[in-house]
Amino acid sequence: MVHAPERPTHGAPPVRINLYSDTQTRPSQAMKAAMMAAEVGDEQHGDDPTVHALCDRMAALLGKEAAMFLPSGTMCNVVALNTHCRNGDEVVAHESAHILTSEGGSHAAIAGVQINPLRGPRGMFDAETLRGAIRARGRYSPPQTLLEIEQTANIGGGAVWPVNLLNELTGIAHEQGWATHMDGARLMNACVAANLSAAEMCAGFDTVWLDFTKGLGAPLGAVLAGSEEFIGRAWRWKQRLGGSMRQAGICAAACLYALDHNIDRLADDHANARALAAGLRQMEGVAVEEPDTNLVYFDPAGAGMTAAALQGALRAEGIAVSALGGRLRACTHLDVASPMIGETLEAIRRLLRA
Repeated sequence: MVHAPERPTHGAPPVRINLYSDTQTRPSQAMKAAMMAAEVGDEQHGDDPTVHALCDRMAALLGKEAAMFLPSGTMCNVVALNTHCRNGDEVVAHESAHILTSEGGSHAAIAGVQINPLRGPRGMFDAETLRGAIRARGRYSPPQTLLEIEQTANIGGGAVWPVNLLNELTGIAHEQGWATHMDGARLMNACVAANLSAAEMCAGFDTVWLDFTKGLGAPLGAVLAGSEEFIGRAWRWKQRLGGSMRQAGICAAACLYALDHNIDRLADDHANARALAAGLRQMEGVAVEEPDTNLVYFDPAGAGMTAAALQGALRAEGIAVSALGGRLRACTHLDVASPMIGETLEAIRRLLRA
């Protein structure tokens, strides 16, 4: 049975500290003003100047020839895999990758590809693991055509793939004649944490996308970048999937505002995540994963309270966290100020003592 998205818990107080996800961010008044002032046209017809400005800027930022604006990051992945692959091809990715765990089976349903799930700690795998996944070419094996990597690794704890490892892996893939694709949902978090430019981080990838609806604070939108030839072919999939839009400059303006104002401040989110992790680590019995970026995974079971029970108790106090794989996840973002971290820690201490 397929369930509808969650609705606010009946009788629960309003959320006052939202650590559920950085997708919960709300556009600021200044971002809304930029949206309302945007010059617009028909995006599907190629007439929206603000969308063109965003795509040109993103192609330069990511070090690629061209880019396209899409409503969501998931659609970026679906468009990219359908453009890179044919029915029956194999994509190599980590077993916890978003394309496997969180996209509704779209790549099997639409692209007709299979995904070879590789294992490794913190949502990452090494060169030896990748080489071990290479199949002998022949009629018995699916054609391996694409290496996919998610930066940062969400279920891996928001871990940042080191750029030297990325370059090694993409080098192996290109030796095999595969294309390479980066799911860059939180790419700028990785760049800020590693003190690298986006172009440096994704230099080995043929295609890459950036999501604007997470730490960058836009209400919707993602940009997929690659070669001129690739983006030209990808437009057919954008059209097929209903991703071609009309006066999309209103939304593209929010993304441009985010590029100007919301990248450097990601370091504040990372500092808040480290402070939250440090406070949790001081609580006896709470297992905490050290965050690379803005995601803090922790398990209170050793303190005598299940993750689900603590999540519910926090929600009753207006504090929202998410649960993934038996752990709790707290996500810091631009709507979470540092005093909220102290308040959250105090609430958790009190609930665990009780």
